[in-house]
Amino acid sequence: TDISLPADAPKQLLPEKHADFLLQYCSSQDNYEYVMTEYLRMSGLYWTASALDLLGRLPDLRQRMDAAAFLRDCARPDGGYGPAPGHDSHLLYTLSAVQVALLFDLRDSLDAGAIAGFVRGLQRPDGSFQGDRWGEVDTRFSFCALAALFLLGLGDRLDDLVDARAAGDFVLTCANWDGGFGTRPGSESHSGQVYCCIGALSILGRLHELDVDRTALWLAERQLASGGLNGRPEKLPDVCYSWWVLASLAMLGRLSWISGERLLRFVCAAQDPEAGGIADRPGDLCDPFHTLFGLAGASLLRLGGDSLKAINPTFCLPVDCLDRHGLRLPLWTGD
Repeated sequence: TDISLPADAPKQLLPEKHADFLLQYCSSQDNYEYVMTEYLRMSGLYWTASALDLLGRLPDLRQRMDAAAFLRDCARPDGGYGPAPGHDSHLLYTLSAVQVALLFDLRDSLDAGAIAGFVRGLQRPDGSFQGDRWGEVDTRFSFCALAALFLLGLGDRLDDLVDARAAGDFVLTCANWDGGFGTRPGSESHSGQVYCCIGALSILGRLHELDVDRTALWLAERQLASGGLNGRPEKLPDVCYSWWVLASLAMLGRLSWISGERLLRFVCAAQDPEAGGIADRPGDLCDPFHTLFGLAGASLLRLGGDSLKAINPTFCLPVDCLDRHGLRLPLWTGD
């Protein structure tokens, strides 16, 4: 299952177009799409701000919004963050809130103790994490929990804040025979879950416990003839996997196992050459989610020229942002 790239599709990245698209997206608050995506607002801000920072245009967004006020309005009494004011807290949006705070240099305004308490309260006896008080378990939430704590500057206290050993053990039980990972033990392998599991193990310093080459091979097999990557076998390629797959390979020290040139050709073909932005695949509507992950993938490949900053594969934040906050997670070489 694959697609054919249009002959007249863009062949190079269009960074200025994407910056204009993202800034325009943030200012369009009176349309139907904006209203109907309220439940994604915090993550949407992270996707937009991180993409603009990669492009060197984050100062333009700083001038247009009060990120500190938005974070305050989304904070909940339990220490977590909701996706928008008045919404319940969830680990997904709590991680996004921490990422937004780092991008806007607002980490000191966060109550790290309260957030750590919220995260700790969501860990279950088997080491897994539920996303909120309603109890859904997913390996995404394991990554969100550990990443939020690390980005708060609490990486050296993980063993005191949560049961870090059990957290890693649970993630490892979600590994499948094919090298991939699922949402829970026995669940189907999926590229997004592989990223979350590898990211969690990277934070915990336990990547050496994986069958690295088997996992890397499963990831490399996600590349199709079009150059794009899919999330699991027999599915269409999607630009977002330019991040989930590439970042996973980068954390495993196996980034060279796919063709970067062919992938970049696919990402470029999914751009809107007039309005800017990147879609899931050529011909579809563009959005901030796919724009970030398309640019982030290009940054990892180091094929975007000087128009893109370097990005960290574990946290999907520009390297200089993490450096500014004194956050360093040594990359495993895979040896």
